[in-house]
This record gives sequence, C-alpha cells and structure tokens, in this order.
Amino acid sequence: MKKIFPLFAFLLLLAVDVFACTTFFINKDGQMVFGRNYDWVTGNGMVCTNQKGLSKTSRKTNDGETISWVSRYGSITFNQYGKEFPTGGMNEQGLVVELMWLDGTRYPEPDQRPALGVLQWIQYQLDNCGSVKDIIATDKKIRIASKGTTPLHYLVADGAGNVATIEFIDGEMLVHEGKDLPFAVLTNNSYEESINQTAAAIKSSGGNVRSFTDNSIDRFATACNMVQRFQQTDLGVPVIDYAFNILGKVAQGSHTKWSIVYDIGHKKIYFKTAEQPQQKSLSFSAVDFSCRASSKIWNMNQAVEGDISALLVPFSIDANRDLVEKSFEESASQFTVTEEVKRSTWEYPARISCLKQD
Repeated sequence: MKKIFPLFAFLLLLAVDVFACTTFFINKDGQMVFGRNYDWVTGNGMVCTNQKGLSKTSRKTNDGETISWVSRYGSITFNQYGKEFPTGGMNEQGLVVELMWLDGTRYPEPDQRPALGVLQWIQYQLDNCGSVKDIIATDKKIRIASKGTTPLHYLVADGAGNVATIEFIDGEMLVHEGKDLPFAVLTNNSYEESINQTAAAIKSSGGNVRSFTDNSIDRFATACNMVQRFQQTDLGVPVIDYAFNILGKVAQGSHTKWSIVYDIGHKKIYFKTAEQPQQKSLSFSAVDFSCRASSKIWNMNQAVEGDISALLVPFSIDANRDLVEKSFEESASQFTVTEEVKRSTWEYPARISCLKQD
C-alpha cells in the first residue's frame, strides 16, 4: 500500500531486499579504500561538491530544536533526495560516512540536544569532523531525531585509517572500533549480530560455510572473506579493482544502483551506476572548496568514462528541484510525500550563505 509521509519519514517503508546496502574498508600497506553498494528502487542521483565556510541551520525535525554551524571542511557527496541531504560522501580530510538500513534501530529520546534527520546528520559530520573520533564526540552535542526518521546505521572511516560502525540501539549510540571491530564490514544486521551469526555458522559447519540463508549475513561474510584475503595475501590486483570486485560479488541484481569506491589515501572517488556502468572518477585536487567558489554538481547517470572534473557544472536550485522531483517520482512505488515537502527540500540550499572567504 502506498502511503503519504510528512517529512523524511518516507524511508521507513523501505524493504531490506531493495535497500540491501553493503560497505567495507580495506587498509593494507597504506592503501586505504572504502567501498559501498547503494541498493534501492531508483538510481537517480547527483554528485555534489560542498564548500567550506558556509553558514547553515539544520532543517527542523519533529522532536527537537535546530542547530547552526559553519562548515569547516569541503566534501564530495552522493545525493538523491536533494543537496545537503546525502546518502554518503567523503570530505577533504579523508573522512567517509555511509549509511545502511538497520531494523531495530532506536534513536535517543528527545532531550536538550538539537535533532537532525538521518541524511543531514551525514552532511553535518562531513562539514564539521576530521576523524572518526570527532564523529563519536558529536553525540554529546547533537542527536538523530527519534520521530519520522529511518532506522539506519553507519560505517565511517578517516584518513588516519581509523574505522568504526555507528549504531543506535536502545536509544544510545553504540560504537564498534579497534579491537571491537575485527572486520570493517557492515550490511543490514547489527554489527554484533553479523559477527555472531557468521562465526556460529562457520563453527557448526567445520569452517565450510559458503552461503547463508540470511541475505545480509551472506553479504557480510562474503565481504569479510574477500577483504581479509586481500589484506593477508599478495593477489597482484590493484586495490581499486579489487574493491569493485567485492562490490560485484555482493551486488543485488537490479536493486544495486550505485557502486562507489573512495580512495582515501589519494583523496579520489570512483563510481559506477547501474544505468551507466562505465567507471568514473573525481579527485579532490580538481575541486575548489573555498567559500567564494560555486558548488558544483554532476548527474551520475551519464555515458562518460574516466575523470569527470571538467564536466562539473555550477549548482542551481532548478537542478536541485529536478533531482528531488525525479527521485520522489521514481520512488512512488514505495512512498509518496506532499508537494510541500518536495518544495522545502529542493529550496533548502537557498538558505545557506557564505560566511568566511577562504
């Protein structure tokens, strides 16, 4: 049944089979890459550059106050439901934040902290944080809204090679990092459940398990095995190619719309889409993140291969409106939102101004 949702509650109707995202992090001999598959009903999307020195105020949620900030770092994000509401991205410090669905998520109850939506939470982290440690520390300052939001968890990594899972269980932020994170992989079960189910199945079968009936656990185990094999063996395969091999192995057919590999060490992003599978790339060195420069965008689904830096165009509210309206239209089988929500979404960037001239 199709439903109408007032704000970003629309994502609550997502089913795991169409939002079966997979993420992982590889760190070998200074090679640090972060891979992700984005699985959903629409592959519409836009690459966005986000400037530093911008003054922003968060979008009002249903159960908390707003928060204002000035972006410290520039970033490159992948956006589907409007600029400033990314599904993931990397900033110029090498910090990567990506989301995945997690049933059972329970965000903190309303308190004195300002509340952000699940997508703007990502942009806030990329704007303000230079490390995984910084992200974890923001839990004292902000929270994700508990009403009208989507059950998600996040895999995050930074330029120093730190990586963590960020989950919200029983109303509290739960972090796995360091020795509590034996495999830097995340799918659609909680990290603890993924580790426990994988280990138990392998033990009961004498180490011969090759697939799991739980799709999420199967993808988790497959990615863990492939990441471990690369890190422990000299396979003679470039790390970017191998990362895309992992993403191909855990792809979910027509549901997998984007495959993205972040080369953290070289500050470069590679991506493919189901609609246009040619490999594309964008280097941070080709982007001017200063406040006085215009934010740039690019439609992800174009028949281009290689470096797209010369193809980026200035951001416009009209382009944002086209993105938002098309994404909502192509998601109509899963949810419907009001015209008011659409308009407030594509108009939101007009509220942002340049505060500092770099």
